[in-house]
Amino acid sequence: MNDISEKVKAAGVVGAGGAGFPTHVKLEAKAEVFLVNGAECEPMLRNDQQLMAQSPELLVRGLELAMQATGAAEGIIALKAKYTEAIAALQPLLPERVRIAILRDVYPAGDEVIALWMTTGRRVPPGGIPLHVGAVVNNPQTLMNVARAMEGTPVTSRTFTVTGAVQKPLTVTARIGAPLQELLDLAGGPTCDPAAFIDGGPMMGHLIEDLSQPVTKTTGGLIVLPADHMLVRRKRQSMESVLRIAKTVCEQCCYCTELCPRHIIGHELPPHLIIRSVNHNRIGAPSVVRSALTCSECGVCEAYACPVGISPMRVNIALKAEFRAHNIRYEGALNPADPMAENRLIPSSRLVSRLNLGPWYPHHAPLLNEEYVPQKATLLLKQHAGVPAIPVVQTGDSVKRGQLVADIPAGALGARIHASIDGIVGRVSKEAIEIQNGRNQS
Repeated sequence: MNDISEKVKAAGVVGAGGAGFPTHVKLEAKAEVFLVNGAECEPMLRNDQQLMAQSPELLVRGLELAMQATGAAEGIIALKAKYTEAIAALQPLLPERVRIAILRDVYPAGDEVIALWMTTGRRVPPGGIPLHVGAVVNNPQTLMNVARAMEGTPVTSRTFTVTGAVQKPLTVTARIGAPLQELLDLAGGPTCDPAAFIDGGPMMGHLIEDLSQPVTKTTGGLIVLPADHMLVRRKRQSMESVLRIAKTVCEQCCYCTELCPRHIIGHELPPHLIIRSVNHNRIGAPSVVRSALTCSECGVCEAYACPVGISPMRVNIALKAEFRAHNIRYEGALNPADPMAENRLIPSSRLVSRLNLGPWYPHHAPLLNEEYVPQKATLLLKQHAGVPAIPVVQTGDSVKRGQLVADIPAGALGARIHASIDGIVGRVSKEAIEIQNGRNQS
């Protein structure tokens, strides 16, 4: 393990884009290209674009460190043209081997496979990762944490957007472990009753029923919508209902396949054929159904493509769980890309219209200058890909912000957890560590 990777591991840095893959593992790889995925293509979210404009030096420093660790000869910062403030802030700071790549305002430009294809032309094979084509991808907030890690500063806070049907949309840096309810209160609370809440973006986020749950290293956003909004109804739909609708109304129009981002760049993944196979006792080639394992769960098929309300994505998710339980893998070749691929990506404005998000988009969700510090922090032991961290503190222990409170099990994939506030450990369980009395900490 190189020195950069070691310090990143010590700081508990994980991918801030949502998956939470331990960053030190990525930095142990060798790559030709290091891509900063700053597309932030989910409608409503404004985290990364504002952080890049506010702290461009930190991002560039993190990228340089990542390139050094992986041996990458080229660094690319992928941004949408509309992120003018971030582009203006970063442009004068770019080192010789780093460039900015301007992306179209389309969905899902933030999918790392799509972002890599749009910026370099490299196509990740089905079931593969960017490293298979000589690249490593991280999002801006991750690389900013890499830069902080080199100064000995662990991950104890997270920046995300609170928006939608709220009084004062905002982007806030909150200490990890803060209750989401307190961040909603900071935004003035909902403007609708009853309200529903989505953790992450409207496309790939999931519903939250309990706002007492804490901010984690991968919290991407808190979106508030009316409880009867189409997105909420869709996310609450049972699997039984999804399958019943698919069997009843699928007309094999192929729109889901023609607009599937992975399919158009050459992956086999044909959602319409998967639906047909599931509806008719798994007819067709086994590789067709197994290609569900390569689905990125971007939601294009259910939220935009299908004219009759089917969710191929949900069917794929169910199939993925079944296959993984039986240790079944997908093996398939990378086909030629669709000649119309670039024209099949979805303009953000059309997606917003289709999702009925117009009342809350475009919006201004300014980044607050001060961090939010809660009275109590609940630190989940699993905020990352891999196994949960193991507590190294006990009830009654006094801790300081940045102190290690849970470590990686020996030989396992995971990430360290650090105290996000000064205080006293109030409870240690199999799921979390609670720290109390953290008000007015710096």
